[in-house]
Amino acid sequence: MPLLTPRAAATRLGVGYSTLKQWIYAGRVRTSRTAGGHHRIDATEVARLLASRDHEGPERRHPGRPGGVIVAISGRNQLRGFVEEVRLEGVLAQVTLRIGDQRLTAVITRDAVEELGLRRGEEATAIIKSTEVMVAREASPGDTARSSRKIPRADPRPRRRPTRRPGPKG
Repeated sequence: MPLLTPRAAATRLGVGYSTLKQWIYAGRVRTSRTAGGHHRIDATEVARLLASRDHEGPERRHPGRPGGVIVAISGRNQLRGFVEEVRLEGVLAQVTLRIGDQRLTAVITRDAVEELGLRRGEEATAIIKSTEVMVAREASPGDTARSSRKIPRADPRPRRRPTRRPGPKG
């Protein structure tokens, strides 16, 4: 089986690099070392961790957390990742999730962050419910910053020129 770097293994497991390193130091993950002293993780070890995580009960994953367990949800736009950053300010919080090689940022209440126990490296799921969708495109090499902001007219009728009003003769 191939050996993975801790960063690659963390990506497969859906956890943060720092979380995986803590697991390694705590002895929860079996590794081998390179001649330079770097940790390498066998793919079978990653599979073992994934299997053991899938068999854990919710009370073992989050001991002492209040509330029930969500069994199913109707939202289809669910993105699993891990918490990369939590910024608290006043009654609001900015939470950034890393989902694959992408980042998703949400602004939620501080109470929600505390109730969910969101911390860096923890698993979380973003459930997206939106009534608006924005569309963007990458600028081609010939585009300038100014021309990429132009929005074409939706009305196909020709524009009317403003009529000139005669001014005072002078």
